[in-house]
Amino acid sequence: METRRRRDDFASDNTAPICPEARVMLEEANTGNAPSYGDDRRTRRVGELVRELFERDCAVYLVFNGTAANALALAQLCQSHHAVICHQHAHLQTDECGAPEFFTKGAKLLLAGGADGKIDMELAAKLFDQQPELHAQQPRALSLTQSTELGTVYTADEIRVLADFAHQRSCFLHMDGARFANAIAALGCAPKLITWQSGVDVLCFGGTKNGLAAGELVIFFEKKLARDFEYRLKQAGQLGSKMRFLAAPWIGLLTGDVWLRNARHANHMAAHLAERLRAEARIDIIFPVEANTVFVRLSQRCAQALRERGWDFYSFIEPDVYRLMCSWCTSEKTIAEFVADVAAANA
Repeated sequence: METRRRRDDFASDNTAPICPEARVMLEEANTGNAPSYGDDRRTRRVGELVRELFERDCAVYLVFNGTAANALALAQLCQSHHAVICHQHAHLQTDECGAPEFFTKGAKLLLAGGADGKIDMELAAKLFDQQPELHAQQPRALSLTQSTELGTVYTADEIRVLADFAHQRSCFLHMDGARFANAIAALGCAPKLITWQSGVDVLCFGGTKNGLAAGELVIFFEKKLARDFEYRLKQAGQLGSKMRFLAAPWIGLLTGDVWLRNARHANHMAAHLAERLRAEARIDIIFPVEANTVFVRLSQRCAQALRERGWDFYSFIEPDVYRLMCSWCTSEKTIAEFVADVAAANA
């Protein structure tokens, strides 16, 4: 079979280009001089837009990537003798090279199972019970991923239950929101409903997967929790000297709800992809398609044939389960091409 050009369309939402609105603002920021290290009008404007969006006087910080956002947020909440409970498939555990443990100077990740990527309350409670006194690390934070690594979405009620569970045990609730925009698009609710109104203490709001080149937000809904956080950012190499170039694209996303439109499109394309794979290629969809992720089961022969045709994607959880991601720029044409190749490879 002839090898075609590499196609990264469904490998990750990180493979997508910068969305037009973010690019325009980035180009506009590249005119003239501006104060450095975040003391510029664009960085201040991002803070204003975030506070308007969440309807909360929160503390807002820009970092370069999601690993830094998660690790430094947890480091702000935890000391070295603490522990963080998260799902066994959480990005904290599987894809951050020990950064949460490194920046907390040793806080341990305690892994809870749960269907469809969501933390099971009973399993989380057992983890707490297994850390009863000073011979074990003390749980200090519960971290949930929204949307989850398996493409599902926590409802406001589910988040509220987890928050109450954590707060009753003197723990904080951290939300890894690398795909927070996709969760909001799926739920059709106000951002405040599934964050501070449901008990979330700190949110890492992802921009890279929503149309930016780089840049995530760390949002503390109680400002007192962010005390001296700027020093932590500086020490970790996350204080951008030309911060306006991280901030300006966020203005493009947050103005006119571009962030939400991008997420709605990605979610819609994922649902469309899943439906066509079921109907035209008889492919099993493994988890509910609630955000912009589709998990499929493919034979080794089918997966190899697709790769020979140029398509790139990742195996996930099991050897024959593969993850397909949609983004703000996924097109029906690309989906049609992929589904046709899947059907041919699966024949």
